[in-house]
Amino acid sequence: MKVAVLGTGIMGAGMAKNIAAAGHDVVVWNRTRERAEATGLPVAATPQEAVTGRDVTVTMLRDLDAVRAAVADVDFGESVWMQSSTVGLGIEELTALGWTMLDAPVLGTRTPAEEGKLTVLLSGPADARRTVAPICDAIGTKTVELGDRIGDASKLKLVLNMWVLILVEAAAELVALAEAAGLEPNLVLSAFQGGPLESPYLEMKAKAMIERRFEPQFKLETAHKDAGLIRELAARAGVELAFVDAIEERFGRAIAAGHGDEDMSAAWYASKKPD
Repeated sequence: MKVAVLGTGIMGAGMAKNIAAAGHDVVVWNRTRERAEATGLPVAATPQEAVTGRDVTVTMLRDLDAVRAAVADVDFGESVWMQSSTVGLGIEELTALGWTMLDAPVLGTRTPAEEGKLTVLLSGPADARRTVAPICDAIGTKTVELGDRIGDASKLKLVLNMWVLILVEAAAELVALAEAAGLEPNLVLSAFQGGPLESPYLEMKAKAMIERRFEPQFKLETAHKDAGLIRELAARAGVELAFVDAIEERFGRAIAAGHGDEDMSAAWYASKKPD
């Protein structure tokens, strides 16, 4: 299958490599060409050049503005557009462009993307879903199909991301409080292990905070963007989300302190004990 991947950042690079490793003919494009070249795959000069003649086009870009800019003048032709960027309700605007599209956000960060262990959330026309099934298998270990209605996958992604953000903020406050109280935070985590409150993801992020390791798996600034998308969905649905309101403010505080390009576990900086 001939595949174009638009966006080769933290997530897209690993996805493109795994699609190619599965035997597909892959061409990539990225606004910063050097990032595309770093994949070792053929690089297109423009999005249109990448898309032309492709069976499937995957977009994995930072946000709605980045997707909008990349595809503004693109003729997808017969290519199935697998839109995997997290754009929230912005998927409605992209659908209105009229191409054969699938709503296909993914769950996972840099390491699962590199290892082909993402979870793909997929909604859209059944024929198109069947077309991209081999691509989903190449990038992930699980595909959750939500039927024909585009938008459902993006909504589910935001609901699930809400839980991820809550766990990260919980880990930040847990570590900050333990340290400020003079406790060894690793002992706090040990107390959870084997019991009903154990959470592998919370433990992973808490350990990164304890060790002050903030290499980006998922950037804090991107997590902050997603908090805004979750609030937008909640506002439309008529639901108040006190946790997400607080998380958006606290993530913003850590970003203002200069940690936006670090992993979202750098949210710890909004709660850390003052020096």
